[in-house]
Amino acid sequence: MTKLTRPCLLVLLSIGQFIWLGEASRTHASELPNFVLVMCDDLGWGDVGFNGGQIIQTPCLDEMAQHSLQFSRFYAQAPVCSPTRGSCMTGRHPFRYGIPYANSGHMKPPELTLAELLREHGYATGHFGKWHLGTLTRTVRDANRGGLPKHVGDYAPPQDNGFEVCFSTESKVPTYDPMLKPAKGAGNAWDALADPAQGVAYGTYYWNEKGERVTENLAGCNSRIIMDRAEPFLRRSVADGRPFFAVIWFHSPHLPVVAGPEHRALYPDADDVRTRNYYGCVTAMDQQMGRLRQLLRELNVQDNTMLAFCSDNGPEGKSSDPGSAGHFRGRKRSLYEGGIRVPGLIEWPREVTKHRVTDYPAVTSDYLPTILDYLDVRLPDGRPVDGVSLRGVFQREMHERPQPIGFQSRGQLALSDNRFKLIRAKPESPWQLFDLLDDPTESNDVAEDHPELVDRMSQTLIQWQASCTRSSQGLDYPDSP
Repeated sequence: MTKLTRPCLLVLLSIGQFIWLGEASRTHASELPNFVLVMCDDLGWGDVGFNGGQIIQTPCLDEMAQHSLQFSRFYAQAPVCSPTRGSCMTGRHPFRYGIPYANSGHMKPPELTLAELLREHGYATGHFGKWHLGTLTRTVRDANRGGLPKHVGDYAPPQDNGFEVCFSTESKVPTYDPMLKPAKGAGNAWDALADPAQGVAYGTYYWNEKGERVTENLAGCNSRIIMDRAEPFLRRSVADGRPFFAVIWFHSPHLPVVAGPEHRALYPDADDVRTRNYYGCVTAMDQQMGRLRQLLRELNVQDNTMLAFCSDNGPEGKSSDPGSAGHFRGRKRSLYEGGIRVPGLIEWPREVTKHRVTDYPAVTSDYLPTILDYLDVRLPDGRPVDGVSLRGVFQREMHERPQPIGFQSRGQLALSDNRFKLIRAKPESPWQLFDLLDDPTESNDVAEDHPELVDRMSQTLIQWQASCTRSSQGLDYPDSP
């Protein structure tokens, strides 16, 4: 089966009235907004200065926050990377489209991605960095699954999902000299090799939109290497008069963490190799965010560009490891707040005219409905979408989320509304209920105090889970029986 394509898009004129939007009636490209979705990998809520972090230097992100809508409750749709990334592309929970966990499944052909929808709308589309929504080669041993016979069916590169330009890896790479690891002693972190010739191949490669391995400009800071590919894409799009959709998914600070001498030196008190390289690679990434923001201003497109920043889940490891979940409970792989509440910023001078902090609960699945809302576009087949448009939040017209956020991951279930969160940490565990406004650290289970609320929320969650199951069976797609 090939990807579902449409020669034109469905535009909402009024409730129940639709037209197909063809080439002749498209809005002039200069009037269409641009969209840039940036994501870090395993960056904790407390790792950034704008959330109160005191250790890691993130001056560029902190500056961005002062011009952004800053979310105190921004959620990754999953506590691990692959599922969250798919939610950004589809607006749907990952259990709907078959990517329930990291390194599992792939983006199914009938799924409609933002890149496909926007490309049909005249957008230039580019993906840069970590993909993790399928393998990128059928023939070469690559990363976690690429080239292995048992994973041939998971081949689903970004160019088959709407992206015209790609500089992408299947999964993780070192955050400095991304193609290399030490010949001996390689683990989860190391100081950058003084002599790269002493390294050996890490085993994960960058691939372009032609399915070719990229072999040039792969030395040094990996975040800079990624931005080196995104910058010409943005410049060319503006020069060609095309609106752009750019997905920039940094690997930092996912293991293995490596930083160059310049950035390690910023943390002389961090004697542990993992700590100093973790801190250093985050600051190196932060500088590239500053570079991106400056580029948008140089190209004079900053006012008309939605620039979003978040992380794909909470920090890796234990509480003693470098990443910080702030004061929240849990970390990566957990549906407690520390595993899914992540740094979240949206800068868009045209729509967000001044800095403010909102406690509106937003999630990565909200990207698609928000973007389509601004383009007056609806998905053509009415398939279930778990996100909601944030347009009303930008314009100070919506203060409460109209529907709760559902989560599920490896036996964990959770439902979060504007105030309360229901969670079951294991299939055999009892429901827990937390008042996130009064108790954001999830320290006081109030389930016994609100039995009717637990019953109502659990029924909502079970019904939503059943809907996800129907989707996973392919019943959302137009050619389903």
